[in-house]
Amino acid sequence: MPDTIIAMSLVAEFPPSALSPNACENLVELKDVSFGYTRARKILSGVTLAVPKGKLVAVMGGSGCGKTTILRLLCGQHRASSGEVLVGGQSVATMDREQMFAHRRKLGMLFQFGALFTDLSVFDNVAFPMREHTQLPQDIIHDLVLMKLNAVGLRGAARLKPSELSGGMARRVALARTIALDPQLALYDEPFAGLDPISLSVVGQLIRKLNDALNMTSILVTHDVVESMKIVDYIYFISEGRVVAHGDVPSIKASTDPFVRQFVDGQSDGPVRFHYPAKTLAEDFA
Repeated sequence: MPDTIIAMSLVAEFPPSALSPNACENLVELKDVSFGYTRARKILSGVTLAVPKGKLVAVMGGSGCGKTTILRLLCGQHRASSGEVLVGGQSVATMDREQMFAHRRKLGMLFQFGALFTDLSVFDNVAFPMREHTQLPQDIIHDLVLMKLNAVGLRGAARLKPSELSGGMARRVALARTIALDPQLALYDEPFAGLDPISLSVVGQLIRKLNDALNMTSILVTHDVVESMKIVDYIYFISEGRVVAHGDVPSIKASTDPFVRQFVDGQSDGPVRFHYPAKTLAEDFA
């Protein structure tokens, strides 16, 4: 616990880390993964990607391309139709009930729009995973919760309810709850959605600094290209259930790939179609 407290107290001083040439051990691997909610509608088709330990990796793509599905596969909420989903070298699909609980205990998840418990205070929201998954005494939980809230700048808001918070504050509380158990792997599902530019920047920098201070590995699912490029080590682009491009930030910025350019530059015309596949207008209105 002392090491954790020291890390949390110094978290604001940590600079973004650079990719290290010897950081080659992967915590997360997807190998030729396919998944569909029905046979007729595939969400992922042969996705292969890797996330090295200690790195912050973004998964980007249009709505409905399968980004959040990847997070659900990593949590064990869904199982791949084919291929392998590995976390720490262990296949998520082969875990029994006890192994799955142990696996999820090592995960931190920030849901879209925070998903705080509205009837609980800020303090109790952050304390919730500690009370559910540990046997720590209440005085220790008290101190740890305040340390987590201090790391996101909200120790003074501990007794407020979610309804009393701004959108940016609520997202920071959700971030404190995500790191409550010092997870090995943090998963962020659209953490920037609905935030004003200042809150967005604050949350982005917190994600980066906490990743480094707690020596976590993080996967960030987002549409926000500009903010993500400030904090991530590597980017995967998903389109129609496939990895269509990937690389570090400098290579993505310099890429001439039509999909990358359309997404990074926000172009209306390109490989990504605006309309979902459908019959012709003449057929639908006949």
